[in-house]
Amino acid sequence: MLPRSRLGHLSPSVQGIAWLALSGLVFGLLNTLLRYLTLELPPFQTVCLRYLSGAFVLLPFVLHAGFHAFRPNGLAGQFWRGGVHTSGMLLWFTALPHLTLADTTAIGFTSPIFVMLGGVLLFGERMVWTRWISALIGFAGVLIVVAPNLSGAGGGYQLAMLASAPLFATSQLIAKALTRRDRSEVIVLWQSLTISMFSAPLAIWQWVTPTLAQCGWFLLGGVLGTAAHYCATQAYRVADVSATQPVRFFDLVWAAIMGLLVFGNVPTATTLLGGLVIFIATTWTARREARRAGVARRMAAPTAVDPRRG
Repeated sequence: MLPRSRLGHLSPSVQGIAWLALSGLVFGLLNTLLRYLTLELPPFQTVCLRYLSGAFVLLPFVLHAGFHAFRPNGLAGQFWRGGVHTSGMLLWFTALPHLTLADTTAIGFTSPIFVMLGGVLLFGERMVWTRWISALIGFAGVLIVVAPNLSGAGGGYQLAMLASAPLFATSQLIAKALTRRDRSEVIVLWQSLTISMFSAPLAIWQWVTPTLAQCGWFLLGGVLGTAAHYCATQAYRVADVSATQPVRFFDLVWAAIMGLLVFGNVPTATTLLGGLVIFIATTWTARREARRAGVARRMAAPTAVDPRRG
């Protein structure tokens, strides 16, 4: 089995923030690798092989524990999530070649807002004002980065990209619901299996035989993707989704750093300023959630009895 969390001494909200921040870092590494692969292979094939590699990475754990240990408590939810997530990716990759990277980034970061709304409407999470303020500040940081390069071109492709955001948010909300009955590694395995299955027809339609080196990169992508989704699922397991979402905007900082290191894309002044705003928003959220948890623990602690008062 996968190792247990060592964050148990932290409050649930801070644990969730830490798990999702780690997930964002690993996703940044994965997206950098996938960007390289999509320059050489068709995008739908890249998606299919990436998730197929994720299932392959988990195969040793399945063989060790037995398939029964990875049998979900109901297949419907797993297939619903796989179908929704695959639909979002099809829209994303359909629009991606026709939009600038700035447009793509700006539209994609609407997803955390949809997730927070879903957390309130579907799971009855409280409307904690600090979370929403932090999310809005984080989104403002993203706009600082991308606004100088936003274009009015794209037409229907911008709508397609925008339509993918609530689909990805829905996928995350379904994952939150699934954590109530399945372990994180079970959810991650079935996500890989269902997305591989749903994306296979389009992958076959535009198939290009990968080289041995590309197969190795896909295997690495399977490791990174599995780890990233496991961390994200753990975040949704231990905390309210609305508490964790502001840290999602910090992904843009990881993207800027990796773009510099791998592709030589030097961050602009607006990127640095926006990254600072995002960092302030996420740090403030983590401190507020930790403080709220501390107050709750003190209020829940039993009152000491003075022995002199018998």
